[in-house]
Amino acid sequence: MGWHPYDLDKAAQKIVLTARERNNESLNQAYKMRATCAYGLERFWGEHLRLAESEPHKAAFVKDVWCEFVEIMGRAKIAIPKAMASREEAEREIAMVADQLWSLPLPDQQVSLAVLTNLCDAVVWWTQRLKKKSEGN
Repeated sequence: MGWHPYDLDKAAQKIVLTARERNNESLNQAYKMRATCAYGLERFWGEHLRLAESEPHKAAFVKDVWCEFVEIMGRAKIAIPKAMASREEAEREIAMVADQLWSLPLPDQQVSLAVLTNLCDAVVWWTQRLKKKSEGN
């Protein structure tokens, strides 16, 4: 597997700036997103469902990262499902997306996970640089 930067740093900066404007505190999710990469593509994708009701700004942050990741992988000629589920259709959607991710050829899974991990590393880096100080700090 050869390395290609895919403009990950530029994409991460854009994602973090968008999330910061939406809700500065949602940036705390960056570290959890990075940790989720270790569990695989399908679990990362599912994080937006877990957060949707209780922390919608964090769910939007995860969605932004996933959607950018899908576009990056499209440029690499690897088709990743962009579908984002709602609570109403979660069971069917989760099964469909998980099947699509698990059916990717192993080399595509490996490259995709490496790119997602590096995108999340860049998101964490930009979060550290761009997070606004909260009141009282």
